[in-house]
Amino acid sequence: MTGLILRRNLLNRFKENSSIIFASFSSDADANPRLKIFDRDLKRKQRDRAAWLSHGKDTFIDSVAENLLDRLEDCKKTFPTALFLGGSMEALRRLSHGRGGIEKLTMMDMSYDMVQRCRSVEAEMADDGIETSFVVADEEFLPIRESSLDLVISCLGLHWTNDLPGAMIQCRLALKPDGLFIAAILGGETLKELRIACTVAQMEREGGISARVSPLAQVRDAGNLLTRSGFALPGVDVDEYTVRYNNALDLIEHLRAMGETNALLQRNNILKKETALATAAIYQSMFAAEDGTVPATFQVIYMTGWREHPSQQKAKRRGSATVSFKDIQREFGNKN
Repeated sequence: MTGLILRRNLLNRFKENSSIIFASFSSDADANPRLKIFDRDLKRKQRDRAAWLSHGKDTFIDSVAENLLDRLEDCKKTFPTALFLGGSMEALRRLSHGRGGIEKLTMMDMSYDMVQRCRSVEAEMADDGIETSFVVADEEFLPIRESSLDLVISCLGLHWTNDLPGAMIQCRLALKPDGLFIAAILGGETLKELRIACTVAQMEREGGISARVSPLAQVRDAGNLLTRSGFALPGVDVDEYTVRYNNALDLIEHLRAMGETNALLQRNNILKKETALATAAIYQSMFAAEDGTVPATFQVIYMTGWREHPSQQKAKRRGSATVSFKDIQREFGNKN
């Protein structure tokens, strides 16, 4: 109890004296009624824990962040005002290296501890001329003025929102015309090995299964998400990363350090010890390589969209083509 009181006092003092902005949260009771899949309060606690468990660079996260930032180099324009939204924003900041021409940057996460960690990393970096501010707020209730940003990047964070299209719509509205939205989310093939091992173990030990790995978006849905959210020039591509671990327990520790553990609202809180041990044993027996390591698949879906602007390319009017597919087939088709 003493530790809790001390922590609250420190938090209140920090709110008064620091440059971190605390936006108000909307609790589940106050929010508009809608389908809820994830426990956002639990996810906030998991993000707090991840801030303390993460140690330096993470090869997988850094690869995803680099892939996102590389897309800025493909753009001829610059993005003076930017928002790094939740997820692995610390890696984005550390690896940005001036890409995108960012001058003013806001780093926002639902976790106070994660924002504080990013603030500490920022203090240790060499001065690169970027004016950085820090905000504690929920991605589901974006506290950003409309048409105020040139760029929004989210690295492995938005897949934990209950209303992903709604969160993306808020990102679009926060962008200026011709502003850019880039996001990476985990796809449905992520942790397929763990899903299989856990299902087999539960069937053997408990005679049934319960949700242990959170549902994730499928690749076929990503383009629809961008279109439904009102983005122009939508683009989607996918990468699969295979990370190797000494055993299944090391994988679980890595997921904890990333803040990627189960946060389903309807979940079975207690995993029996024998089921957990059986899962690790099945994982090892089914997927281990010759050297004894086990693989874990992470499917990452990259989404790109722009806020509409008159200067952007437009699709031609339907029926305006001057060459038919039959003509093309006759010209270039198989002549044998």
